[in-house]
Amino acid sequence: VYIWDMDETLILLKSLLDGSYAGAFDGLKDREKSVEIGKRWENLILELCDEHFFYEEIENYNEPYLNALSEYDDGRDLTSYDFEADCFDDVNKKKLAYRHRAIGEKYAKGLEKILDQHMVKVWNDLYSLTDKYTDGWLSSAHKLLEESSINCIVTSGSLIPSLAKCLLYRLDDVVVYSSWEVGKLQCFKWIKERFPNVRFCAIGDGHEECSAAQVMKWPFIKIEFQPHRFPGLDMATVQTYMDVIY
Repeated sequence: VYIWDMDETLILLKSLLDGSYAGAFDGLKDREKSVEIGKRWENLILELCDEHFFYEEIENYNEPYLNALSEYDDGRDLTSYDFEADCFDDVNKKKLAYRHRAIGEKYAKGLEKILDQHMVKVWNDLYSLTDKYTDGWLSSAHKLLEESSINCIVTSGSLIPSLAKCLLYRLDDVVVYSSWEVGKLQCFKWIKERFPNVRFCAIGDGHEECSAAQVMKWPFIKIEFQPHRFPGLDMATVQTYMDVIY
């Protein structure tokens, strides 16, 4: 099981927005273009969250994973359910669970079933532009996920925007945990319970996931612009790290 950090590991956003990605290349990358690309991603993420994932309503009710409220869900058919008229509030966990289930169903369908043709083109063009600007960072990360058996993302961001990022950055078929309130170590423990008797490897750019991996006695690969970055990290390198620990 491969446990990935999201931001600045599988995807780039903050370093594009603040220009630090371009800064790492000693003038070889256009900083203004970096910031522009980052802002376009930021707008697209927010638009997806607000228009399709109920984010304006549930922004303040972050959960660590998508089915965390399943005990409150009575399984009602939501096909014709009127979310705009159900008087949602934080007391009613059932209504929040409905929204999480609806988000999960959209997440499973993929963006082509959610966005219109114009927005699909906008998204595809931005993905291609970003991948070219970052020398294949996004496509390399995507390829590595395809080569991995089971992938989990543990992100310090809140859950709903993280799910939107997964769709937009083409991180398909991943289990997403938000450590926003519970911390990455707790998420790592949940994943170990979910997948017993397998080997684990954590991959990220931050101190918290490194410390959590050390507590769990898992190998940890640090992602940075040098030496391990996308492209440049491959399964052979990942396996080398795992062989040292296991």
